[in-house]
Amino acid sequence: MQEVKIYDTTLRDGTQAEDFSLSMEDKVRIALKLDDLGIHYIEGGWPGSNPKDVGFFQEIRNYELKNARIAAFGSTHHPSRLAESDENIRALIQAKTPVVTIFGKSWPVHVREALRVGLDRNLQIIKESLAFLRPQCMELFYDAEHFFDGFRDDPRYALATLESALEGGADCLILCDTNGGSLPAAIREGMQAVRERFPHAPLGIHVHNDGDLAVGNSLVAVEMGAVQVQGTINGVGERCGNANLCSIIPNLCLKMGIPCMSPENLAKLRPVSRFILELANVPSNRYQPFVGRSAFAHKGGVHISAVERNPLTYEHIDPALVGNRRRVLISDLSGRAAIKRKAEEFGLNLSKKDPVAMQVLEELKELEHQGFQFEAAEASFELLINKAMGRSKRYFELEGFRVIDHKTSEDAAPVAEATIQVKVGGQMEHTAALGHGPVNALDNALRKALEKFYPQLTRMELSDYKVRVLPGRDGTASKVRVLIESHDENDHWGTVGVSHDILEASWQALVDSINYKMYKDEKQNQK
Repeated sequence: MQEVKIYDTTLRDGTQAEDFSLSMEDKVRIALKLDDLGIHYIEGGWPGSNPKDVGFFQEIRNYELKNARIAAFGSTHHPSRLAESDENIRALIQAKTPVVTIFGKSWPVHVREALRVGLDRNLQIIKESLAFLRPQCMELFYDAEHFFDGFRDDPRYALATLESALEGGADCLILCDTNGGSLPAAIREGMQAVRERFPHAPLGIHVHNDGDLAVGNSLVAVEMGAVQVQGTINGVGERCGNANLCSIIPNLCLKMGIPCMSPENLAKLRPVSRFILELANVPSNRYQPFVGRSAFAHKGGVHISAVERNPLTYEHIDPALVGNRRRVLISDLSGRAAIKRKAEEFGLNLSKKDPVAMQVLEELKELEHQGFQFEAAEASFELLINKAMGRSKRYFELEGFRVIDHKTSEDAAPVAEATIQVKVGGQMEHTAALGHGPVNALDNALRKALEKFYPQLTRMELSDYKVRVLPGRDGTASKVRVLIESHDENDHWGTVGVSHDILEASWQALVDSINYKMYKDEKQNQK
């Protein structure tokens, strides 16, 4: 069986993505997660480019990795220097990594215009750089930058650069689609030519996603004999990103029968995907295949009913294999089977013929007709079920609120103040608070009023707030839908509100968020 090893470059190539940044400490934590996941090679960075990467290579030596080898990345030596006197080459050696990866030029356009040397001099640079590094590391990889563009332009020269790399001692030739614009046919053609010219040389693939084909092109390369696949977790990278390992790995393991990762580690894929995004403070892509929140989400009633009988009807794999789970979305497309299934997720038992299920279904469809949306507001939906079952509890009653947004001049920022009266167990509480905008002021005032009765609310935070103008009446007369995401130390949950008044819609979502926090804690304490 063909063996394929995974080479992760999230810590180097991934950090070239817009709005994706990692501290040195973040990089160490991610490296440990990738090692635990079972990644074979972890590219830590370019030690000659910045102090952060130098610090990473020093720090990671303090940890004993179970599965992965750390790789340092750099370029062939500068045309005006020798390999032994080149600062970047020296930095690669000083990183003291078991694996070194260097890249060189495959495309005459780059040789002439970027390096500004002759074609023969470039071949010499590739060979000398690798030969100097060969005794300094356990494994030496050569990234043939822009190989497929170079092969299309001048096949003989592109192949000659690979020959120089092999003469220099490269253990694996990684063919790169650096511009990310190649089609699968070009990958096949290039791989075939390399395989015929160098039948015994191990080959790898490094693909960018500018044509939205990085995953497919990587899998095509494996079909053509590649034994190493380079990419990043979640496909992060410069421009449109790199090949997404969160899709490549399960496709290799589950679809192509190439066990590049154990089943136990494959089940960690989604948690690792989310972990890296959280450290980078980047929102997750809910629609991402395999690991996205919506990857196994079912909304249509026909789909849900079929999946209930046989998951294969609308799921290409068992979501648990990649650490994900099936989700049933509640909307006006739902039937009683969906209501029953969703209630079961919340630990509530309903039969399809239960009148409560029908009541919830009818109320749900009416609310969504008004503009409510429960797909991202599961907490509001759970409270709706509890209300239909007669299990809801009022933790406070609103007596009234008033919000003032005061702006004193054209250049001054407005000041928002909210005053609120609530009753808790017969006791009246009247408070006021300032905020960054009227909704924040209202949230602050409500919490201030309630925290003396419910101190656990101090551990709850609002983590996201979205407003959507709904179709219907034009302009400022339109309805708005407010979606709020909240979290505490254990969970996160979504709530929704709809109104012509943005404050009223926000109030509905805020109240649901607080009520759900109280309900959730009570349910946990009863266990």
